Amino acid sequence: MQTQGIKYAGSKKLLLSRILSVIEPLGVRRVWDAFSGTTRVSQALAQSGFQTVSSDLSVWSEVFGQCWLLNIRRPEEYAELIAHLNAVPPRDGWFTEHYGGAEESESGLPIFDFLDKKPFQRKNTRKLDGIREEIDRLKLDPVSRAVALTSLMLALDRVDSTLGHFSSYLRKWSPRSFNELELRIPNLWVNTEKHEVIRRDVFALTPEIRADLAYFDPPYGSNNEKMPPSRVRYAAYYHFWTTLVLNDRPRLFGKALRREDSSDVKSASVFEEFRRNSETGRFFALEAIERLLREAQVPWILLSYSSGGRATMEELRDVIYSVGELRQLLRIDYRKNVMAGMKWTNEWLRDDDGKNQEFLFLIEKR
Repeated sequence: MQTQGIKYAGSKKLLLSRILSVIEPLGVRRVWDAFSGTTRVSQALAQSGFQTVSSDLSVWSEVFGQCWLLNIRRPEEYAELIAHLNAVPPRDGWFTEHYGGAEESESGLPIFDFLDKKPFQRKNTRKLDGIREEIDRLKLDPVSRAVALTSLMLALDRVDSTLGHFSSYLRKWSPRSFNELELRIPNLWVNTEKHEVIRRDVFALTPEIRADLAYFDPPYGSNNEKMPPSRVRYAAYYHFWTTLVLNDRPRLFGKALRREDSSDVKSASVFEEFRRNSETGRFFALEAIERLLREAQVPWILLSYSSGGRATMEELRDVIYSVGELRQLLRIDYRKNVMAGMKWTNEWLRDDDGKNQEFLFLIEKR
């Protein structure tokens, strides 16, 4: 099994085998991945034989889902398209104007304007400008367009000069940023199951989605009182991919040249909310999780949550037992990258050692 994706703060690449180890013994067939992000979990589910519903609010996540889950052609059938896009002449366009930086000085030494940090070298944004315009000009069918855009995003992810997100850029060019932008055919397979890819708010989908199990991996926000919400919101982290897919030349703001609609006021997610509800005294993020678990029309839920999130273990325990029974709990220590423990039914593991851990809660709804 091979999955692909861009660098992503919430990636579950290292947890795929653990997630599948929980789901497979249940004998379920249809699984809903409700916060699909880069779709690594959806890809793993689809390749493992599950009928998969992949949903997210992000337009770039929808493109990834269309590329991997809706493809019914052999990978080599896209070779001509990818070769054609690689041959498109570079041009100075909108992306180069805003996101491309000078590569080297006249002496041949790398340079960088510390007051004007950029995520890509200009030689690669010039290729980006040419290729992105060509994708629209070709008027491809939806899946072929998704394959082309996915190939372009993966290629850019291999030559960026960032920490893995687009809320700030490196002071000096990363070694990979000197490489040439080259599109490759994504790791595709021929889907035989009828999967679904949806771009909608999760609470609009909970009354509608019928599945045997829902995998919930909501954005965690932060448990740091001093951390402003703009530093943990995914719309701010990955605004560039949104612009790449839409190609809409939005208004930009700030040093990172974020989309105007990725500002804190316009892109807020209740799951990333760091404040308490003045009426209940509970965190908005925790109340959102409770609502999600309660409204989901599924017999099984697998909830993923980080020890660094806003909700505490005790609060999550109370929420889980208010909607069903905890049947399995897996705790993964990211520092050691090994399974730290596994308990069943009413036993509960507490995170008292200060390590960064990921928890998987298998919940049977009442």
